[in-house]
Amino acid sequence: MYNDIVQFIRTTFSEPDGFIPLHAPCFTGNEKAYLNECIDTTFVSSVGKFVDRFEEMVAKYTGAKKAVACVNGTNALYLALRLVGVENDDEVITQPLTFIATANAISYCGAHPVFIDVDRDTMGLSPHKMHEWLSANTALKNGECFNNTSGRRIKACVPMHTFGHPVHLDELALLCDEYHIELVEDAAESLGSFYKGKHTGALRKTGVLSFNGNKTITTGGGGMLLFQDEKLAIRAKHLTTQAKVPHRWEFEHDEIGYNYRIPNINAALGCAQMEKLTGFLENKRDLAKRYDDFFNDKGIDFFSEPSDCISNYWLNAIVLKNREERDAFLTYTNDNGIMTRPIWRLMNRLPMFKDCQHGDLSNAEWFEERVVNLPSSVRMLHKLKCKNP
Repeated sequence: MYNDIVQFIRTTFSEPDGFIPLHAPCFTGNEKAYLNECIDTTFVSSVGKFVDRFEEMVAKYTGAKKAVACVNGTNALYLALRLVGVENDDEVITQPLTFIATANAISYCGAHPVFIDVDRDTMGLSPHKMHEWLSANTALKNGECFNNTSGRRIKACVPMHTFGHPVHLDELALLCDEYHIELVEDAAESLGSFYKGKHTGALRKTGVLSFNGNKTITTGGGGMLLFQDEKLAIRAKHLTTQAKVPHRWEFEHDEIGYNYRIPNINAALGCAQMEKLTGFLENKRDLAKRYDDFFNDKGIDFFSEPSDCISNYWLNAIVLKNREERDAFLTYTNDNGIMTRPIWRLMNRLPMFKDCQHGDLSNAEWFEERVVNLPSSVRMLHKLKCKNP
Protein backbone atom coordinates (compact mmCIF):
# COMPACT_ATOMS: atom_id res chain seq x y z
CA MET A 1 0.00 0.00 0.00
CA TYR A 2 2.82 2.41 0.82
CA ASN A 3 4.14 2.13 -2.73
CA ASP A 4 0.69 3.15 -4.03
CA ILE A 5 0.82 6.20 -1.76
CA VAL A 6 4.27 7.20 -2.97
CA GLN A 7 3.21 6.86 -6.60
CA PHE A 8 0.05 8.89 -5.97
CA ILE A 9 2.03 11.73 -4.40
CA ARG A 10 4.57 11.69 -7.24
CA THR A 11 1.80 11.79 -9.84
CA THR A 12 -0.04 14.56 -7.99
CA PHE A 13 3.09 16.72 -7.85
CA SER A 14 4.26 15.83 -11.37
CA GLU A 15 7.57 14.68 -9.94
CA PRO A 16 8.28 11.10 -11.08
CA ASP A 17 11.79 10.77 -9.66
CA GLY A 18 13.02 13.76 -7.63
CA PHE A 19 12.74 14.70 -3.97
CA ILE A 20 9.38 16.16 -2.92
CA PRO A 21 9.63 18.54 0.08
CA LEU A 22 7.03 19.04 2.75
CA HIS A 23 6.43 22.67 1.83
CA ALA A 24 8.31 24.91 -0.59
CA PRO A 25 7.61 28.58 -1.41
CA CYS A 26 6.17 29.66 -4.75
CA PHE A 27 7.71 32.76 -6.38
CA THR A 28 5.90 33.40 -9.67
CA GLY A 29 4.69 36.97 -9.36
CA ASN A 30 6.30 40.36 -8.69
CA GLU A 31 8.84 39.14 -6.14
CA LYS A 32 11.93 39.89 -8.25
CA ALA A 33 10.58 43.23 -9.47
CA TYR A 34 9.84 44.40 -5.93
CA LEU A 35 13.19 43.17 -4.60
CA ASN A 36 14.99 44.98 -7.42
CA GLU A 37 13.08 48.15 -6.53
CA CYS A 38 14.31 47.88 -2.95
CA ILE A 39 17.89 47.48 -4.15
CA ASP A 40 17.66 50.26 -6.74
CA THR A 41 16.19 52.71 -4.23
CA THR A 42 18.50 51.47 -1.40
CA PHE A 43 15.49 51.01 0.92
CA VAL A 44 16.33 47.51 2.10
CA SER A 45 16.05 47.94 5.88
CA SER A 46 13.05 48.70 8.11
CA VAL A 47 12.11 51.94 6.32
CA GLY A 48 10.37 51.79 2.95
CA LYS A 49 7.01 51.74 1.24
CA PHE A 50 6.66 47.96 1.16
CA VAL A 51 6.48 47.65 4.95
CA ASP A 52 3.43 49.91 5.17
CA ARG A 53 1.88 48.37 2.08
CA PHE A 54 2.33 44.83 3.40
CA GLU A 55 0.64 45.76 6.68
CA GLU A 56 -2.25 47.36 4.84
CA MET A 57 -2.72 44.35 2.55
CA VAL A 58 -2.78 41.88 5.42
CA ALA A 59 -5.09 44.04 7.53
CA LYS A 60 -7.56 44.39 4.66
CA TYR A 61 -7.51 40.67 3.88
CA THR A 62 -7.96 39.53 7.49
CA GLY A 63 -10.43 42.20 8.56
CA ALA A 64 -8.10 43.54 11.25
CA LYS A 65 -8.28 47.27 11.95
CA LYS A 66 -4.49 47.46 12.00
CA ALA A 67 -1.54 45.16 11.35
CA VAL A 68 2.04 45.59 12.56
CA ALA A 69 4.81 43.61 10.85
CA CYS A 70 7.66 41.98 12.80
CA VAL A 71 10.82 40.11 11.88
CA ASN A 72 9.21 36.76 12.74
CA GLY A 73 6.11 35.19 14.23
CA THR A 74 7.77 34.30 17.53
CA ASN A 75 8.68 37.95 18.25
CA ALA A 76 5.13 38.90 17.29
CA LEU A 77 3.64 36.45 19.77
CA TYR A 78 6.01 37.54 22.53
CA LEU A 79 5.09 41.18 21.93
CA ALA A 80 1.37 40.34 21.80
CA LEU A 81 1.61 38.71 25.22
CA ARG A 82 3.43 41.74 26.61
CA LEU A 83 0.83 44.08 25.13
CA VAL A 84 -2.06 42.28 26.87
CA GLY A 85 -0.26 42.49 30.20
CA VAL A 86 1.60 39.20 30.66
CA GLU A 87 4.35 39.74 33.21
CA ASN A 88 7.17 37.81 34.84
CA ASP A 89 5.91 34.80 36.84
CA ASP A 90 2.41 34.89 35.34
CA GLU A 91 0.89 31.77 33.81
CA VAL A 92 -0.42 31.40 30.27
CA ILE A 93 -2.74 28.59 29.17
CA THR A 94 -1.91 26.95 25.86
CA GLN A 95 -1.95 23.54 24.19
CA PRO A 96 0.82 20.93 24.34
CA LEU A 97 0.31 20.02 20.68
CA THR A 98 1.99 22.97 18.98
CA PHE A 99 5.25 24.13 17.47
CA ILE A 100 7.72 25.11 20.18
CA ALA A 101 7.56 28.82 19.29
CA THR A 102 4.23 29.08 21.14
CA ALA A 103 5.71 27.89 24.43
CA ASN A 104 8.98 29.76 23.86
CA ALA A 105 7.21 33.09 23.43
CA ILE A 106 5.46 32.55 26.76
CA SER A 107 8.81 31.77 28.37
CA TYR A 108 10.40 34.92 26.93
CA CYS A 109 7.94 36.87 29.09
CA GLY A 110 9.22 35.06 32.16
CA ALA A 111 5.81 33.39 32.32
CA HIS A 112 4.91 29.72 32.75
CA PRO A 113 2.90 27.66 30.25
CA VAL A 114 -0.01 25.59 31.51
CA PHE A 115 -0.86 22.86 29.01
CA ILE A 116 -4.50 21.97 28.34
CA ASP A 117 -5.67 19.23 25.99
CA VAL A 118 -6.86 19.64 22.39
CA ASP A 119 -10.09 18.67 20.65
CA ARG A 120 -10.25 15.72 18.25
CA ASP A 121 -12.00 17.77 15.53
CA THR A 122 -9.55 20.72 15.50
CA MET A 123 -6.22 19.52 17.01
CA GLY A 124 -6.44 22.85 18.87
CA LEU A 125 -7.07 23.96 22.45
CA SER A 126 -10.24 22.39 23.86
CA PRO A 127 -12.77 24.73 25.53
CA HIS A 128 -14.30 21.76 27.38
CA LYS A 129 -10.96 20.58 28.80
CA MET A 130 -10.00 24.16 29.65
CA HIS A 131 -13.28 24.71 31.50
CA GLU A 132 -12.76 21.51 33.48
CA TRP A 133 -9.25 22.54 34.47
CA LEU A 134 -10.16 26.12 35.38
CA SER A 135 -13.13 24.98 37.48
CA ALA A 136 -10.99 22.55 39.46
CA ASN A 137 -7.77 24.55 39.79
CA THR A 138 -8.40 28.30 39.88
CA ALA A 139 -10.17 31.09 41.73
CA LEU A 140 -11.06 34.68 40.89
CA LYS A 141 -9.62 37.36 43.18
CA ASN A 142 -10.12 41.08 42.61
CA GLY A 143 -11.10 40.51 39.00
CA GLU A 144 -8.12 38.27 38.15
CA CYS A 145 -7.68 34.51 37.81
CA PHE A 146 -5.22 32.69 40.09
CA ASN A 147 -3.90 29.14 40.11
CA ASN A 148 -4.77 27.51 43.45
CA THR A 149 -1.69 25.26 43.35
CA SER A 150 1.04 27.69 42.28
CA GLY A 151 -0.55 30.91 43.51
CA ARG A 152 0.34 32.56 40.23
CA ARG A 153 -1.90 34.82 38.16
CA ILE A 154 -3.25 33.28 34.95
CA LYS A 155 -3.13 36.24 32.62
CA ALA A 156 -3.59 34.91 29.09
CA CYS A 157 -4.66 32.01 26.91
CA VAL A 158 -2.96 31.17 23.59
CA PRO A 159 -4.82 28.73 21.32
CA MET A 160 -2.94 27.71 18.17
CA HIS A 161 -4.78 26.93 14.92
CA THR A 162 -2.99 23.68 14.13
CA PHE A 163 -2.05 23.27 10.45
CA GLY A 164 -4.52 26.09 9.68
CA HIS A 165 -7.59 24.43 11.26
CA PRO A 166 -9.43 26.94 13.48
CA VAL A 167 -10.10 26.12 17.13
CA HIS A 168 -13.52 26.61 18.76
CA LEU A 169 -12.99 30.33 19.24
CA ASP A 170 -16.45 31.37 20.47
CA GLU A 171 -16.37 28.94 23.37
CA LEU A 172 -12.79 29.85 24.27
CA ALA A 173 -13.61 33.57 24.14
CA LEU A 174 -16.58 33.14 26.49
CA LEU A 175 -14.46 31.13 28.88
CA CYS A 176 -11.68 33.70 28.86
CA ASP A 177 -14.17 36.48 29.53
CA GLU A 178 -15.67 34.51 32.45
CA TYR A 179 -12.26 34.00 34.04
CA HIS A 180 -10.80 37.43 33.14
CA ILE A 181 -8.11 35.92 30.92
CA GLU A 182 -6.76 37.63 27.78
CA LEU A 183 -7.16 35.61 24.56
CA VAL A 184 -4.23 35.86 22.11
CA GLU A 185 -4.57 33.82 18.92
CA ASP A 186 -1.50 32.05 17.60
CA ALA A 187 -2.59 32.11 13.95
CA ALA A 188 0.96 31.53 12.68
CA GLU A 189 -0.19 28.66 10.46
CA SER A 190 -3.61 29.92 9.46
CA LEU A 191 -3.39 32.81 6.98
CA GLY A 192 -6.42 32.20 4.76
CA SER A 193 -8.41 30.30 7.42
CA PHE A 194 -11.82 31.51 8.57
CA TYR A 195 -13.90 30.73 11.64
CA LYS A 196 -17.62 31.35 11.10
CA GLY A 197 -16.80 33.80 8.33
CA LYS A 198 -14.14 35.72 10.25
CA HIS A 199 -10.41 35.42 9.69
CA THR A 200 -8.36 33.73 12.37
CA GLY A 201 -6.05 35.96 14.36
CA ALA A 202 -8.33 38.97 14.00
CA LEU A 203 -11.25 38.05 16.23
CA ARG A 204 -10.10 39.45 19.58
CA LYS A 205 -7.76 42.16 20.84
CA THR A 206 -4.71 40.74 19.08
CA GLY A 207 -3.42 37.71 17.20
CA VAL A 208 -0.30 36.83 15.24
CA LEU A 209 0.68 35.42 11.84
CA SER A 210 3.95 33.93 10.57
CA PHE A 211 5.56 34.25 7.14
CA ASN A 212 8.41 31.79 7.57
CA GLY A 213 9.73 30.10 4.44
CA ASN A 214 7.40 27.13 4.85
CA LYS A 215 4.19 29.12 5.35
CA THR A 216 1.37 29.67 2.81
CA ILE A 217 3.01 32.96 1.85
CA THR A 218 6.52 33.88 2.89
CA THR A 219 8.72 36.89 3.45
CA GLY A 220 11.72 34.64 4.09
CA GLY A 221 11.25 35.31 7.78
CA GLY A 222 8.54 37.52 9.16
CA GLY A 223 5.48 37.84 11.34
CA MET A 224 2.50 40.11 11.86
CA LEU A 225 0.42 41.29 14.78
CA LEU A 226 -3.27 41.81 14.01
CA PHE A 227 -5.35 44.26 16.04
CA GLN A 228 -8.96 45.26 16.54
CA ASP A 229 -7.73 47.88 19.03
CA GLU A 230 -6.06 50.71 17.08
CA LYS A 231 -4.44 52.24 20.17
CA LEU A 232 -2.80 48.93 20.97
CA ALA A 233 -1.54 48.73 17.38
CA ILE A 234 0.05 52.17 17.66
CA ARG A 235 1.82 51.06 20.83
CA ALA A 236 2.98 47.85 19.14
CA LYS A 237 4.49 49.78 16.24
CA HIS A 238 6.24 52.09 18.69
CA LEU A 239 7.74 49.15 20.59
CA THR A 240 8.90 47.36 17.44
CA THR A 241 10.93 50.43 16.43
CA GLN A 242 12.99 50.72 19.63
CA ALA A 243 10.34 52.96 21.23
CA LYS A 244 11.74 55.93 19.29
CA VAL A 245 9.81 59.16 19.60
CA PRO A 246 9.28 60.59 16.07
CA HIS A 247 11.55 63.55 15.31
CA ARG A 248 13.37 64.81 12.23
CA TRP A 249 16.80 64.30 13.80
CA GLU A 250 16.74 63.76 17.58
CA PHE A 251 17.17 60.32 19.14
CA GLU A 252 14.50 60.25 21.83
CA HIS A 253 13.27 56.95 23.32
CA ASP A 254 10.63 56.85 26.03
CA GLU A 255 10.77 53.20 27.16
CA ILE A 256 12.55 49.92 26.47
CA GLY A 257 11.74 48.91 22.91
CA TYR A 258 12.67 46.17 20.48
CA ASN A 259 14.34 45.95 17.09
CA TYR A 260 11.44 43.92 15.70
CA ARG A 261 10.46 45.93 12.60
CA ILE A 262 10.46 43.84 9.42
CA PRO A 263 12.95 45.00 6.73
CA ASN A 264 11.51 46.57 3.59
CA ILE A 265 13.14 43.90 1.44
CA ASN A 266 11.25 41.14 3.28
CA ALA A 267 8.01 43.10 3.15
CA ALA A 268 8.49 43.46 -0.61
CA LEU A 269 8.37 39.68 -0.89
CA GLY A 270 5.26 39.70 1.26
CA CYS A 271 3.46 42.18 -0.99
CA ALA A 272 4.15 40.06 -4.07
CA GLN A 273 3.03 36.94 -2.21
CA MET A 274 -0.20 38.56 -1.01
CA GLU A 275 -1.05 39.35 -4.62
CA LYS A 276 -1.04 35.57 -5.25
CA LEU A 277 -2.70 34.42 -2.03
CA THR A 278 -6.13 33.64 -3.49
CA GLY A 279 -4.61 31.38 -6.12
CA PHE A 280 -2.36 29.69 -3.58
CA LEU A 281 -5.33 28.89 -1.37
CA GLU A 282 -7.34 27.51 -4.28
CA ASN A 283 -4.44 25.22 -5.19
CA LYS A 284 -4.04 24.03 -1.63
CA ARG A 285 -7.74 23.23 -1.28
CA ASP A 286 -7.57 21.29 -4.53
CA LEU A 287 -4.63 19.30 -3.18
CA ALA A 288 -6.46 18.63 0.09
CA LYS A 289 -9.46 17.30 -1.85
CA ARG A 290 -7.21 14.96 -3.83
CA TYR A 291 -5.61 13.67 -0.64
CA ASP A 292 -9.00 13.27 1.05
CA ASP A 293 -10.44 11.22 -1.82
CA PHE A 294 -7.32 9.06 -2.14
CA PHE A 295 -6.82 8.24 1.54
CA ASN A 296 -10.49 7.61 2.23
CA ASP A 297 -10.34 4.93 -0.47
CA LYS A 298 -7.39 3.44 1.42
CA GLY A 299 -9.24 3.49 4.75
CA ILE A 300 -6.91 6.16 6.16
CA ASP A 301 -8.33 9.21 7.94
CA PHE A 302 -7.44 12.51 6.23
CA PHE A 303 -7.79 15.43 8.66
CA SER A 304 -10.41 17.85 7.31
CA GLU A 305 -11.52 21.33 8.31
CA PRO A 306 -13.85 21.66 11.34
CA SER A 307 -17.51 22.53 10.86
CA ASP A 308 -18.35 26.23 10.29
CA CYS A 309 -14.73 26.81 9.23
CA ILE A 310 -12.67 27.28 6.10
CA SER A 311 -9.15 25.96 6.61
CA ASN A 312 -6.18 26.97 4.52
CA TYR A 313 -4.79 23.42 4.60
CA TRP A 314 -1.34 24.79 5.25
CA LEU A 315 -0.02 21.32 6.05
CA ASN A 316 -2.10 18.31 5.11
CA ALA A 317 -2.30 15.54 7.69
CA ILE A 318 -3.42 11.96 7.96
CA VAL A 319 -4.18 10.05 11.16
CA LEU A 320 -2.86 6.50 11.24
CA LYS A 321 -3.84 3.63 13.54
CA ASN A 322 -0.91 3.70 15.96
CA ARG A 323 2.74 4.68 16.39
CA GLU A 324 3.99 1.51 14.72
CA GLU A 325 2.02 2.26 11.54
CA ARG A 326 3.06 5.92 11.73
CA ASP A 327 6.75 5.04 11.93
CA ALA A 328 6.48 2.51 9.09
CA PHE A 329 4.80 5.15 6.91
CA LEU A 330 7.45 7.76 7.75
CA THR A 331 10.28 5.34 7.04
CA TYR A 332 8.94 4.18 3.67
CA THR A 333 8.02 7.61 2.30
CA ASN A 334 11.25 9.31 3.37
CA ASP A 335 13.32 6.40 2.07
CA ASN A 336 11.59 6.93 -1.28
CA GLY A 337 12.18 10.67 -1.63
CA ILE A 338 8.86 11.88 -0.23
CA MET A 339 9.30 14.20 2.74
CA THR A 340 6.78 13.40 5.46
CA ARG A 341 6.95 14.34 9.12
CA PRO A 342 5.28 13.36 12.40
CA ILE A 343 3.41 15.95 14.41
CA TRP A 344 5.45 17.73 17.07
CA ARG A 345 6.49 16.07 20.31
CA LEU A 346 4.19 17.34 23.05
CA MET A 347 5.58 20.41 24.80
CA ASN A 348 5.25 18.86 28.27
CA ARG A 349 7.57 16.03 27.17
CA LEU A 350 10.43 18.45 26.39
CA PRO A 351 13.01 18.95 29.16
CA MET A 352 12.45 22.70 29.57
CA PHE A 353 8.68 22.30 30.01
CA LYS A 354 8.48 18.93 31.79
CA ASP A 355 7.63 20.52 35.13
CA CYS A 356 4.83 22.74 33.78
CA GLN A 357 1.37 22.08 35.12
CA HIS A 358 -1.09 20.35 32.80
CA GLY A 359 -4.44 18.65 32.75
CA ASP A 360 -5.48 15.38 31.15
CA LEU A 361 -3.80 15.30 27.72
CA SER A 362 -5.28 12.11 26.27
CA ASN A 363 -6.34 13.66 22.95
CA ALA A 364 -2.97 15.34 22.38
CA GLU A 365 -1.20 12.08 23.26
CA TRP A 366 -3.47 10.21 20.82
CA PHE A 367 -2.56 12.60 17.98
CA GLU A 368 1.15 12.48 18.81
CA GLU A 369 1.11 8.72 18.25
CA ARG A 370 -0.67 8.85 14.89
CA VAL A 371 -0.41 12.08 12.85
CA VAL A 372 1.76 12.41 9.76
CA ASN A 373 2.13 15.52 7.61
CA LEU A 374 2.20 15.16 3.82
CA PRO A 375 3.80 17.33 1.10
CA SER A 376 1.67 20.46 0.84
CA SER A 377 3.51 22.87 -1.46
CA VAL A 378 1.70 25.24 -3.79
CA ARG A 379 4.61 25.38 -6.22
CA MET A 380 4.62 21.67 -6.86
CA LEU A 381 0.88 21.50 -7.52
CA HIS A 382 -0.39 22.49 -10.97
CA LYS A 383 2.75 24.35 -12.03
CA LEU A 384 1.03 26.28 -14.82
CA LYS A 385 -1.79 27.40 -12.50
CA CYS A 386 0.78 28.57 -9.99
CA LYS A 387 2.13 30.95 -12.59
CA ASN A 388 -1.31 32.40 -13.21
CA PRO A 389 -3.52 31.52 -10.23
